[in-house]
Amino acid sequence: MFIQIFSCGPLETNAILIGCKATKQAAVIDPSQGSTTPILKAAEKEHLEIKKIFLTHSHWDHIADVNELKEKTGALLFVHALDAPNVIKPGTDGLPTYFPIRGAQPDGYLEEGRPIDLGHLHIEIIHTPGHSPGCVCLYFKAQKVLISGDTLFRGSMGRLDLATGQPSLMWDSLYKLARLPPDTRVLPGHGGETTIGRESWLRND
Repeated sequence: MFIQIFSCGPLETNAILIGCKATKQAAVIDPSQGSTTPILKAAEKEHLEIKKIFLTHSHWDHIADVNELKEKTGALLFVHALDAPNVIKPGTDGLPTYFPIRGAQPDGYLEEGRPIDLGHLHIEIIHTPGHSPGCVCLYFKAQKVLISGDTLFRGSMGRLDLATGQPSLMWDSLYKLARLPPDTRVLPGHGGETTIGRESWLRND
C-alpha cells in the first residue's frame, strides 16, 4: 500500500494519495486547494493511475480541487449521499467558501456496510456523522489504516459548532472508531497522524 499526504490550502487540509502497489490503481482522498499538481506529479513518479476520488465529507477545504482533479484524471467521485448536495453546489451547506469552488457530480455514494475496492485494497466505510451529516472514515482493515477526515484528530475531534454540526451524533461516531484495533494508524484531515490506542479518551470509560 502506497500512502502520501499533501497538506494544502489555507487550512492545511490533508489530501491523501493512496495506491495499490500490485495493480498501480490509486485514489485521492479529499483533494484540498492546490493539491492537484503535487498529487499528479507523485502519481506519475510512482506509476500510479488515479481511478477514484473519495471524500470524507464535503466542507469546502476538502473539495476545493475535486473538479480539477476529476477533469484531469477521469477518476470516479464518491461521497456519502448526505453530503453530496454540497459537492454538486459548494456553499449549500451554509459555510462560507472564501473563494469560488467549482462543483462536481458524484459517480457513486459511500455507504456503511457497502465496502469498496481499490485494486487489491479493500476499504470499509464507517459512517461518522457529527462534523457533518455525511462524514465517513475509510478503513483499510488488512493494512490497519484509518482515514478519519475531520471526525478524529490527534488528541481531539472535529468541530461541532459549524452549521453542519450534529453534536448529539459525534460520540456515537467516535465510539465506532474506539472499537478498532489499538495499533490502527489514523490519518486525519488536518495535522499529524496518530493511532487508535493513543487516543484513549475515545472510550470515555
